[in-house]
Amino acid sequence: MQIHRRQVIGQAVALSSGFLGLKTFVARANAASNPLTLAGYGTLQSDPNKILDLPKGFKYTVISTRGERMSDGLYVPGQHDGMGAFPGPDGRVLLIRNHELNPSHEKWSAFGPKLHKWRNFDKTKVYDPGVKSQLRGFGGTTTILYNQKTRKVDKHFLSLAGTEWNCAGGITPWGSWVSCEETVQTSTQGYSKDHGYNFEVPASIDSGLVNPVPLKAMGRFRHEAIAVDPRTGIVYQTEDRHDGLIYRFIPRDLGNLVAGGRLQALCIRQQKSMDTRNWRDTSRKNSPNMPISKWIQTSWVNIDSVESPDDSLRKQGFKKGAAVFARSEGIWYGNNSLYWACTNGGPFMKGQIFRYMPSPFEGTLRERSKPGTLQLYIESHSAKILENCDNLTVAPWGDLFICEDHSGSCGVVRVTKRGEISKFAENHYSNSELAGACFSPDGQTFFVNLQKDGLSLAIEGPWQS
Repeated sequence: MQIHRRQVIGQAVALSSGFLGLKTFVARANAASNPLTLAGYGTLQSDPNKILDLPKGFKYTVISTRGERMSDGLYVPGQHDGMGAFPGPDGRVLLIRNHELNPSHEKWSAFGPKLHKWRNFDKTKVYDPGVKSQLRGFGGTTTILYNQKTRKVDKHFLSLAGTEWNCAGGITPWGSWVSCEETVQTSTQGYSKDHGYNFEVPASIDSGLVNPVPLKAMGRFRHEAIAVDPRTGIVYQTEDRHDGLIYRFIPRDLGNLVAGGRLQALCIRQQKSMDTRNWRDTSRKNSPNMPISKWIQTSWVNIDSVESPDDSLRKQGFKKGAAVFARSEGIWYGNNSLYWACTNGGPFMKGQIFRYMPSPFEGTLRERSKPGTLQLYIESHSAKILENCDNLTVAPWGDLFICEDHSGSCGVVRVTKRGEISKFAENHYSNSELAGACFSPDGQTFFVNLQKDGLSLAIEGPWQS
């Protein structure tokens, strides 16, 4: 796939809108007793259907439910997770959705009760069909064609099969979804192939089940999500570990990930192997904490042996000076920056949001003279404000929408360009995490998944009023 410079720059400008008032946000967020009183869309209204509470004027439509039949005769898999939206034919929206399934989730696979659809299935397009065709990799992606006018799904089908723990991923500016495996299972553990890779799925209604090619040069580790800077084509990756790193992948051929490239890990220039988690740890009395709101210069180190049979990339990077992060999960490009969530960062382990501003010479030798900079944008000190951030997205007009993932009542938190915070949505009914947050290309519809419930929702309302 080829990517054109003019197309990339145009998309970068379209995604750009500023976040302002960071100090105001931090002061309000960490001092507020009730975030619902801060500026937002208003108090949440109780949902009579007991699915999701939203502000007045907003409404949701359930567009996809675990277990329903799809256009290809298979079943909607469960464990809906990361998701991306793309322009579809005739003004429709194309959604590509991850399914975070593992071997214990056979009943929620695309192949139906007791895998009866698997027996005669074409296994040539299944990444890991299992030993003696005993399927264990129930994960993958589904593609959905959604009609915003009728609020109905026109078509949906399985688009990636034979992978597992497909947690999040990310969109690319050349029109595809990169699905990430959050696992490092090997062929010695009951599988026919190693896992822990990224896979690319084109945003096409005609592609059907894709040929599953592992993007091995992007590294083998517990992937969570990716985001692409459309100005450079560089891919940034998160690692869902308590001691994970932030990686970037510099493709050899812009927009052609399968052609290989260089993998690197993020470092803090002022402090080698810095711990950004800010956890309360008496053994780290003399270790510096990551300051809130301050911009800090960065650098990058090369990562070797990227297929990592012993799952040691983070240890290798840390020894070379890479910074460690607290379970980095969702990542999104917007405002010429990258934002990522660290789900249990901070002294109360309630979560952190980082913001990275790439160098104007990102990925080249010239970036040494003007390096990229990193900021701890948000650090939550209260569950009432933000608890265990996970997937996130930047709205076309610049607001940040953050999904929560914890054992209680999870919601979606909104941060405006002015630094105001509010709860946009809340699930009081099933304690399911929310995931897959993304907006339609025209900004009119917000999509989100309730993972435990196996539901995908389309939400409409007065977004910018």
